[in-house]
Amino acid sequence: MGQTTRMTVGQALIEFLANQWTVDGDHVERTVPATFGIFGHGNVAGIGQALRQYNETQPDLMPYHQARNEQAMVHQAVGFARMHRRRATYAAAASVGPGAANMLTGAALATANRLPALLLPSDTFATRVADPVLQQLEHPHDLGVQVTDAFRPVSRFFDRVQRPEQLFSIALAAMRVLTDPAETGAVTIALPEDVQAEAVDVPVEFLQRREWRIRRPRPERDALAAAVQAIRDAERPVIVAGGGVLYSGAEDELRAFVEATGIPVGTSQAGGGVLAWDHPQNLGGVGATGTLAANRIAAEADVVIGIGTRYSDFTTASRTVFQHPDVTFVNVNVAPFDAYKHGTQLPVIADAREALVELAEALAGLSVDSGYAERIAREKEAWDAAVDESFAPSGLALPGQPEIIGAVQRASAPEDVVVQAAGSLPGDLHKLWRVRDPLGYHVEYAFSCMGYEIAGGLGAKRGAEASGSDRDVIVMVGDGSYLMLNTELVTAVAEGIKIITIIIQNHGYASIGHLSETVGSERFGTKYRAYDPQARNFQGEDVLPVDLAANARSYGIDTIEIEPGPGSIDQLSEAIARAKASEASTVIHINSDPLIYAPDGAGWWDVPVAEVSTLEATRAARTEYLEQQQAQRPLLGGPAGGDA
Repeated sequence: MGQTTRMTVGQALIEFLANQWTVDGDHVERTVPATFGIFGHGNVAGIGQALRQYNETQPDLMPYHQARNEQAMVHQAVGFARMHRRRATYAAAASVGPGAANMLTGAALATANRLPALLLPSDTFATRVADPVLQQLEHPHDLGVQVTDAFRPVSRFFDRVQRPEQLFSIALAAMRVLTDPAETGAVTIALPEDVQAEAVDVPVEFLQRREWRIRRPRPERDALAAAVQAIRDAERPVIVAGGGVLYSGAEDELRAFVEATGIPVGTSQAGGGVLAWDHPQNLGGVGATGTLAANRIAAEADVVIGIGTRYSDFTTASRTVFQHPDVTFVNVNVAPFDAYKHGTQLPVIADAREALVELAEALAGLSVDSGYAERIAREKEAWDAAVDESFAPSGLALPGQPEIIGAVQRASAPEDVVVQAAGSLPGDLHKLWRVRDPLGYHVEYAFSCMGYEIAGGLGAKRGAEASGSDRDVIVMVGDGSYLMLNTELVTAVAEGIKIITIIIQNHGYASIGHLSETVGSERFGTKYRAYDPQARNFQGEDVLPVDLAANARSYGIDTIEIEPGPGSIDQLSEAIARAKASEASTVIHINSDPLIYAPDGAGWWDVPVAEVSTLEATRAARTEYLEQQQAQRPLLGGPAGGDA
């Protein structure tokens, strides 16, 4: 029998986590460098006691951070993980019942984005000695079902420590998934409150340093050869680059590959930053929120080389962007699930960096023809001019969002990080933001979670600081998302973490308002207006007297208000300069006109329209929807319109 030490499950788990290390080539860092926790019954005597004990005896073992909302704890962990290219994340501990349930949205976000987060929700008594306890669910058909069971469908790994001895195998299995590039996401270990505080003889080996090496698989020979042949035979190839390029650290390899071959690149939201915006082969975002340049080139591509992308409906414009009748997909991905998407017969299951190195060697001497190269250059030049025009100050009392983005772009430094998640901003940023740093674009768009922005921005700033960078993090958030989850501004104040938050107020859900118009619902329920008791709706023009700047100021944040007027854009630029010069967090509030849109990128998003309606707007929208749907295809190489 090996040497053991007597400790509680909570203490053993915290000490175990403190000794886990991620190894990625020459890069080594702690996998879980800190823990968030909001304590209540369920974890105050378990994880909470353990964190307090180590804070007293070994303060550097597992640093503890507060949060104001359990969902926000997970968002911060995700923001941190993105900045660390999935090599590290935070743990987040919550109490029984509502505390645990509050983390569900964060768990789904982490899993959807393929980003690691370790969740430690508390559970009710395993012994059921005090059954039912406060905040416990009761199901007559299954008394064992609890809130934590809701984590099963939103986690990449889930288990419950029902006996102290189970901790050892569960913790090791959880770490495997947390550090697996093909499997990572939300990793959930449910901890009954009595088990957390129960003592167990812990093998010393369990508490010793353990290294988890990130897998970087090379492509299989035959799969690579088939992909190489398809690319050699292509006349108009295009690359769709996703987050996997960044998580692999493959941006240098991608740049070398496209410079050698001339193949153009369109990026997903997660792939923003894989190439500098002004690189000749970078056509910008592709798909529903993509640029006109990327979508025009993609529409004619005969070979699409997906690298590290999960091919969401926004990236494919709901399967309408790739219109070549015999389009072929080469899907390079570390995850087989994503590599086989859209029925490709050319999956390459491999790490993005390793695959790019071998593709470059196998395709040495290949380059696109001069006519295609000239077409790429013309499309990029035209789109860049359209962006310049949308950024130009208009002098309007209420500037449009593109104009605001332009002002933020001009005032920011190349290494600054823009953070966003939901509303109309992700689409506009995907088209317009000129990324100058691999980690400078952080738009959470797999789950597009309203309220992610401030918490995710804090996580991104923590991640930057942990890497030794003092780059500014600029959070751009609409009033709709701000109202969903703004309390982590208090966390910024409490810890002295500097972020710059720009609140763009348009008095409603502007993105869904626009979508509502396109589907014939006439912006119903999307405006922030006073309730009209006669009409029984919120469709009037009586704007609510909500003061979001005062709200931010009440948290102790330095706040700059920009009044509507012809000079508002100049004031915004000055405000950002002041915020960047400050050592403290700053909130900047500006009003915008939600009806001024970014240049059209010719992308489409499949949102079904009611088949029958008494509303003329809906009937007209249905007609247009059916027309757009004709371009939709299964992406299996058959002709457009779905006839394979």
